[in-house]
Amino acid sequence: MKKAFILLHLAVVLAGFTGVFGRLITLNAGLISWYRLMLSGLLLLLILTASGRLKKITFKNAVRIGSAGAFLGLHWVFFYASIKYSNISVGVVCFSLTSFFTSILAPLLNRKKFSLAELILSGLTLCGIGLIFGLDAHYRTGIILGVISSLLVAFYTIFNERLTKVFANETITLYTMFGGFAGVTLFLPVYLYLFSVKMELPSLPDFGYLLILALFCTVLLYLMSTYALKTISAFTVNLTFGLEPLYSIILAILIFKENRDLTVGFYCGLGLIILSVVLQMVRVAGHRRKRTISAD
Repeated sequence: MKKAFILLHLAVVLAGFTGVFGRLITLNAGLISWYRLMLSGLLLLLILTASGRLKKITFKNAVRIGSAGAFLGLHWVFFYASIKYSNISVGVVCFSLTSFFTSILAPLLNRKKFSLAELILSGLTLCGIGLIFGLDAHYRTGIILGVISSLLVAFYTIFNERLTKVFANETITLYTMFGGFAGVTLFLPVYLYLFSVKMELPSLPDFGYLLILALFCTVLLYLMSTYALKTISAFTVNLTFGLEPLYSIILAILIFKENRDLTVGFYCGLGLIILSVVLQMVRVAGHRRKRTISAD
């Protein structure tokens, strides 16, 4: 489990850069997601083929994994739209609400009992988002888009947790990327029409950013997080990813000077979100110590 937690936190660090690339890339949110998924799928296919690790699966299983990937792809569209309509800090903070949705949806979909501790901890995150939403009225459109993105990724993580019990990490990631690409491809005409934008090829700088985003912040990131889901629950993974805003905000302040746009209410809300993540880590560590003592 120690290796899983290390890989999970490395994945979170990489995730912290996704918002930065969303700001650097000049394409609209739909096209960023579409190109990211296409490049990620092709890069991983090339890597697995060259290394001889490409495994064939049935069409039924490909659809099963790809359906989860569709939720991920749509999450990215709303995530980048949230950044475009607000800023990196607001967009990534809304992502922390995923733990709240997971604490409610996972028991319902998996037919298990609700965890009072998980509901309380995710409630802290909800309060943090509410505080930011109430005090930063200027970013409400971005916040709403961010909340939708967190709901979509909660569904993805729950379904992905089931897939990790059956399929290899790289297989899941490969078909997730292509499934996400298919889902965004179907949604893209609607998005382009609603937001009155056109299909366009990325510029040379944008293409470079997209390659880095696809290879390191997508393929490597999701291989590590999928591995972590083999031994760590979906709720804990999502709550740990609640640290992503901290890394992203630090980068946004260093690169884009976003601290000039953030209010005291924002930092108070962020504090509640970080507190919920820390308490969950303490809770998980406590359970691990109890199991170790019981085993002895």
